[in-house]
Amino acid sequence: MRIGLSYDLKALPQEGIQHHVADDAFEEYDSPETVDIISGAIAKQGHRIVHLGGGVSFLDAVRREKVDLVFNISEGRGSYRSREAQVPSVLEMLGIPYTGSDPLTLAVCLDKIVTKKMAALEGIPTPRWLLAEAENELDKLDWTVFPFPAIIKPACEGSSKGIRLTSLAENRAEAVKEMGRILREYRQPVMAEEFIDGDEVTVGVIGNTPAKLVGMMRVLPRNKEKHFVYSIEVKRDYVNRVDYESPVLLPRPVLDKLEEYSLKAFKGLGCRDVSRVDFRVGRDGVPYFIEINPLPGMGTYSDLIIMALKMGWTHDGVITAVLDAALKRYPQCRDA
Repeated sequence: MRIGLSYDLKALPQEGIQHHVADDAFEEYDSPETVDIISGAIAKQGHRIVHLGGGVSFLDAVRREKVDLVFNISEGRGSYRSREAQVPSVLEMLGIPYTGSDPLTLAVCLDKIVTKKMAALEGIPTPRWLLAEAENELDKLDWTVFPFPAIIKPACEGSSKGIRLTSLAENRAEAVKEMGRILREYRQPVMAEEFIDGDEVTVGVIGNTPAKLVGMMRVLPRNKEKHFVYSIEVKRDYVNRVDYESPVLLPRPVLDKLEEYSLKAFKGLGCRDVSRVDFRVGRDGVPYFIEINPLPGMGTYSDLIIMALKMGWTHDGVITAVLDAALKRYPQCRDA
């Protein structure tokens, strides 16, 4: 088959991107090394790979090249909450099969508030939150019964964008100050979320009918901290600041709940082929849903890949499993 690869690179001057003041605007974009790894894995399966890129260049390339399917890792352009849906929307309009979730799921899952509401409807515990869409709303928030500390973050971002070591607020004044910073720098709604003081666990899911766990991974800080935040500073220096534990050494009932909630979130939110689900496990042993990423990173530094390698997968094996899951959804691809 002739398979296109859609992606956005960190280093390129990006056409159509809004001006940002935050230094992590391109954090979720991929490296040329990741593109090479995915291309190599797909080529080993006997397919011909065509690089389509992202943005306007993608539009030109996907209409010029005659591809049978697109392996999509494009995060989309701009800071729009629906940006991850851009490439799949174009592909659906052109009738081209693609890997991963559809535009609706990708747009919903980048909006943390909408996602948390849907997870709660599925019976999955999630921390309490407050939302502000503008600075003049900050003084009107009702903090009367809101528990501190709280974690402050943009409402529509991934890859820990906007989550800093300063994002943990111990009181209302700190929360309002941090929420103001995010509103100004990210130009989108900001949320204060109840901080679950416990283990950070992420769960990988691959496949469709049925979807199965790749594994679970606990993030353990190397230095003792009063409250550990898996911030963007930590992720950028993960080699020195955290250890990754996989398989996760938590009690069996907790692991069972993590699996149940992960698969329930995957299905309930309409995910396809692959996702990564993030939890904080409270001192009470309850896993609290934080977010789901239906477009997880595929680089060597990505949590899904680190976890998979620890569970005995190969990097190529993860990419092939995602591709195979997508191919099974399209009869025209199965018969090609």
